[in-house]
Amino acid sequence: MSAAAPVSVAAPVSVAEEKRLDPATVAALHARYGAELQRFLLGLLRDRQLAADVFQATFVKLAERGHTAREESRKGWLFRVAYNEAMLVRRRQAIDDAALRRAVWRGEGAGQAADANLVRAETIRLVREAIGKLPAEQQQVVRMRIYEDKTFAEIAAELSIPLGTALGRMRTALIKLRAKLEAQR
Repeated sequence: MSAAAPVSVAAPVSVAEEKRLDPATVAALHARYGAELQRFLLGLLRDRQLAADVFQATFVKLAERGHTAREESRKGWLFRVAYNEAMLVRRRQAIDDAALRRAVWRGEGAGQAADANLVRAETIRLVREAIGKLPAEQQQVVRMRIYEDKTFAEIAAELSIPLGTALGRMRTALIKLRAKLEAQR
């Protein structure tokens, strides 16, 4: 009698699982680029929860499809996927906002919307008034950040001041604005 060939008892592996990036590589990329990617997403979305959601979706895609990227270009691939996911979230938000505006425009909840609009208009007026009372240097940083949507690095470069000074002026301005607005309530 001849000995029988050994039988493999390994579970069958699907084609999708076979092509996934191994968990050790995903963990290594997470450790290496995770913090930088989170800052990148927070800068894009300006919402910590949305940034966390997109961060997670990015690493899910990395695990599923990251094998398609060359090893030396995985960082670029990772950031491109994160950017695309962030833009998708922004588009969805814009669609949701537009639907809400249409609903308000058609008069759904018209009484509540009118009250909310009055309160919002009054709040905006008070904030603008308070900004106008800030020192000129702080006003300039606040206006560039809020109305022109510039980053602090852009503000610092444009005003020829250190980044820390731009951040400090904004922080001081916000503290003063909060105090003025709370005093008016």
